[in-house]
Amino acid sequence: MVRIGIIGGSGLEKLQLFSDVKEINVDTPYGAPSSTLYVGHVAGKEVYILSRHGREHQIPPSQVNNLANIAALKQVGCEGIIASTACGSLREHIHPAELILPDQFIDFTRHRDVTFHKEFIDGNVIHISTADPFSRELRKRIVETAEKLEMHLHTTGTVVTIEGPRLSTRAESRMFRIWGADIVNMSTACECILANEAEIPYAAIAMCTDYDAWRESEEGTTWDEIIKTFHANAEKVRMLLASLIPNL
Repeated sequence: MVRIGIIGGSGLEKLQLFSDVKEINVDTPYGAPSSTLYVGHVAGKEVYILSRHGREHQIPPSQVNNLANIAALKQVGCEGIIASTACGSLREHIHPAELILPDQFIDFTRHRDVTFHKEFIDGNVIHISTADPFSRELRKRIVETAEKLEMHLHTTGTVVTIEGPRLSTRAESRMFRIWGADIVNMSTACECILANEAEIPYAAIAMCTDYDAWRESEEGTTWDEIIKTFHANAEKVRMLLASLIPNL
């Protein structure tokens, strides 16, 4: 039995793919995860869905217990994690309402707990390699599924993860572009680091909602605009996952 974990936002727990749906509580050494887990079966796969910000979207980005979220999926035996996330575009060619599959990240968070290894083990500290932090195999399967669905997907990109809940200043947005980032969000780097430490392959499907703040000709993005585009993107992600999961 293959076990897949999905970390999602609003609406993605309602994939309508499941048979025999159950809701389970998981306790971890790092506290409670953001939500209970929905578990069901899809084409012989056991799928666990966790809501990153809680079922009622009540947990702000910088308060998400990423340690508990990844540990919970590890404890139930997930062999891969696919996350969805909203993002802002830092490039003209990445348009709102498009999907991006990042292959690199920049961690610009400052207040997150992003390691399980807080003590020396037998006198040694654990250093993991994150040169290529996202699972190549999961990314390959996602690209193949998008092509099959004739769904437009940017197949590479660097995501910079920032603290939240505030959005970027124009100066920050321009700085991220100079650094080489293509999109900006508030979740991916932290989850990806911890998934690598937990030795769980991880991939993220980013849903572009706006152009962040670097375009001087535009007003700053509002949260209402982001949510409107996010819900349109969520349907694309549901279609992608529905076709992807049976083939993992």
